[in-house]
Amino acid sequence: MTAVVHVVRSLLAPLTRTRAFRWLGPRALPPLEFLAKGLSGGRVQISGLLVHSLTLYTTGAHSGQSRVTELMYTPDGRGRAIVAGTSFARERHPGWTYNLLANPDAVITVRHRRLAVHADAIGDTERDAAWVLIEAQWPGYRHYERESGRTVRLFRLTPTAELPGDLPG
Repeated sequence: MTAVVHVVRSLLAPLTRTRAFRWLGPRALPPLEFLAKGLSGGRVQISGLLVHSLTLYTTGAHSGQSRVTELMYTPDGRGRAIVAGTSFARERHPGWTYNLLANPDAVITVRHRRLAVHADAIGDTERDAAWVLIEAQWPGYRHYERESGRTVRLFRLTPTAELPGDLPG
């Protein structure tokens, strides 16, 4: 991590915990991510400029249809990714977490690689250690859990295969 990224994260992190950001973030960031990916041919992910980011492809828990979500992730140091269903501190869990609970086999794209993954919910005994890793990357991120009034779902995504061909989406 460069010193510049560390400083920017430290300055931006408190702003992301404000009520204004929690209202604006879910409305503004997805269209901006979509625009940046479209204009760059899928090479630029805005959130990826400051944090590790991936695109998660799940199967809908009820619909069975493919769903796409842009997420921040935290490397666990063992080749796996930790993702947190914070949903900008909303009261409800994000849809992708229901999808992973119902269908834990998914696909991610990360750093121009397409990987099949298996998602495991992180249990109570490992939650604090996972949050330590997450907050080392984005200070104060667990604040979303406290503000939401719910226990945020955490998942560990374990790669099972590198997939050939074009990136999904």
